[in-house]
Amino acid sequence: MLNVDDINLTDWGFWGRPLNERHEAFKALRERPDLAFFEEPDIAVVPQGPGYYALVDHADVVEASRRPADFCSGQGAINIPNMPVDMNEYFGSMISMDDPRHAHIRRIVSRAFSPRMIQRFEDQVEAVARQIVAEVKAGGTGDFVADVAARLPLKIISDMMGISSEHYQTVLDQTNIILAGNDPEFMPQDDFEGVALRLLTAGQTLKDLVEDLGRHRREHPTDDLTSALVNANIDGESLTDQELGSFFILLVVAGNETTRNAIAHGLDLFTRNPDQRALLMSDFDARMPGAVEEIVRYASPVIWMRRTATRDTMLNGHEIKADDKLILYYWSANRDEAVFDAPERFDITRSPNPHVGFGGPGPHFCLGAHLARREITVMFRELFREVPGIHTAGEPDRLLSNFINGIKHLPYAI
Repeated sequence: MLNVDDINLTDWGFWGRPLNERHEAFKALRERPDLAFFEEPDIAVVPQGPGYYALVDHADVVEASRRPADFCSGQGAINIPNMPVDMNEYFGSMISMDDPRHAHIRRIVSRAFSPRMIQRFEDQVEAVARQIVAEVKAGGTGDFVADVAARLPLKIISDMMGISSEHYQTVLDQTNIILAGNDPEFMPQDDFEGVALRLLTAGQTLKDLVEDLGRHRREHPTDDLTSALVNANIDGESLTDQELGSFFILLVVAGNETTRNAIAHGLDLFTRNPDQRALLMSDFDARMPGAVEEIVRYASPVIWMRRTATRDTMLNGHEIKADDKLILYYWSANRDEAVFDAPERFDITRSPNPHVGFGGPGPHFCLGAHLARREITVMFRELFREVPGIHTAGEPDRLLSNFINGIKHLPYAI
């Protein structure tokens, strides 16, 4: 029987356990009347912090998200330990900012990343998806991630930014490293300095790539997103080279890795749930919007984000002290029985479906949600139309990460 006191979300061993065991552990944490507290990881290159509270209930995640004045992102959003200064240069993008600076940056980015801008790429999304599926029909490698899931978002994001095709593999390789977690395929084991060096090198590589492009686009603007970003000026505000670099890292990581994982999880879910696949195919256009939301809820590609309390306050009856670290576990909130009926069931007709797979309400809701939904929809429309028998042919090779619910490799057959 599961003992809630034995659960340790900081232990890498926990994140290597089977999925059903991890879901049971989070269910046990949701049943606790108080907030579970955990020690921070002891990392040689970073001083060990005071620990953190795990927000596992949907209501707590939503409430903390909608109160940015009380629960800020500026002290670290994507890391549990406080980030070293040299890493903050690369990974301290607007996702780790608070207002008013966050609002200024988001206004610049939003104007260049609006639905109108995305609309221009919709035909391209369809063209890229058609090419990918044509190659699958002609005979792919048999790894759905390499052949399909990774290719669409990588090309769309790169093309949006104006990154040329010879750099695609570099972008993919560096984002894999940045979101590698503790996976031995990408990271040295038991070598904290080696891990830090790989992360910094990956960040520097991406930053150099986009800063070089940004300098060129200031002098020779085009109609790509990089040009829109570096030449935008709102109330005297424009992006610095450092902000452009860190935003690009955020964009390619969030827009590439998370969307590819949603697509990979989607094929796995439709293979495991043939009734839901048949239901989708009976009226694709009507049911795919719900299917996208259910894939994102069920998979929760981003497992958590961090907030830090700015003052003593209350959160749904829980006493919070200034400087307390709170980890918002979207992965758990999206399985909360108080909100989702039979949350372990994959149900593309689920309604309502107030998942937090794109983040909770508030200023940090995912800027690329519209594009992600579009890419997932187009990819599955093309796959199920052209290769209707496509299915997984084995178990997913899962990423060992406490931050990304990733699938590294996924065997498939047509």
